[in-house]
Amino acid sequence: MSQTTRSAMYLSGIGTATPEARYTKAECLVAFQASDWYARLDSRAHLIARTVLQRDNGIEARRLAVDTLAEVFHIDPNTLAQRFVTHAPTLAADAARRALAQAGLQPGDIDAVVVSTCTGYLCPGLSGYVVESLGLRGDVQAFDLVGQGCAAALPNLRLGYALLASNTCDHVLSVCVEVSSAAMYLDNDPGVLISACLFGDGAGAAVLSRHATPSRRRIEWVDSSSLTIPAQRQALKFEQRDGMLRNILSREVPALAAQYAQQVLATVLGRAGLNTDDISAWILHAGGRDVLLAVERGLKLKATDLRYSAAMLREYGNLSSAFVYFVLEAALADDAPGGWWWLSSFGAGFSCHGALLKVDE
Repeated sequence: MSQTTRSAMYLSGIGTATPEARYTKAECLVAFQASDWYARLDSRAHLIARTVLQRDNGIEARRLAVDTLAEVFHIDPNTLAQRFVTHAPTLAADAARRALAQAGLQPGDIDAVVVSTCTGYLCPGLSGYVVESLGLRGDVQAFDLVGQGCAAALPNLRLGYALLASNTCDHVLSVCVEVSSAAMYLDNDPGVLISACLFGDGAGAAVLSRHATPSRRRIEWVDSSSLTIPAQRQALKFEQRDGMLRNILSREVPALAAQYAQQVLATVLGRAGLNTDDISAWILHAGGRDVLLAVERGLKLKATDLRYSAAMLREYGNLSSAFVYFVLEAALADDAPGGWWWLSSFGAGFSCHGALLKVDE
């Protein structure tokens, strides 16, 4: 639907957080080979792990919420649940504090908080932990979004936009946090093994405001669109098995991501009267190297166009819903040229989302 009247939303602060422990893929392979799990899996699984972790898969290191890599292979429901409840609230609050500091706001200025995750479940939800840790007001509107996988950042931001447009909020705190090491699962399935080699832990946050912040670079949300394709649900999702989350990752994901990313982009650019050449910075979820390459080809981009996504993937791995906050932060830190920026995420569902941003020089 065309937007005839549009409320304003500005991203006035961005923050990210990861666990301190950094592990290279070479270290991960050594730890896997030393674990009890290595003997439980077949020779084909060994080959897949070596291939992913020894060759250039676009990832060099990941941050994981464990003191040693040996802990990663303690895979049982209670251990994983405890890992999530221990680390998800801390990571979420750390990213949020940094976003607040960048926005020049105090916790009492926040009118609503939206928290997304897919790697664990808490009731009461993570939003309450963020309210407590940051000292947000008792009457803050709090929302928890779950089940949207890697795509969750854009639905989270769109809910923030709706809250600002409702005139009940001046500032909304958007948070995505994933403890992928709390959703660890291993078996001989290639998709499961590849997933175990791709994902890292981290959180991203943004302060969303009705008005631009003086003396700060203006990042305005202009328009957005989404696609949800239930027929492709089986291509990428979590399932529950033995009381734990098991990731389903199919070979079709790179092609699906490229196809739907192109459709969402064309919809929004068409409404704005723009074309791909008008985009000066690309803020895209990476998924993995093959996904990034497929999106690059599908959108007819140069490799340098996706340099921020590639750099974050190499250093942090796939951070699921939190990833695009890291990419946006990297583009801002590099003083990427202003103009039209494209922000896009995709994931379970199969779903794809995109937003057009207008950024000052």
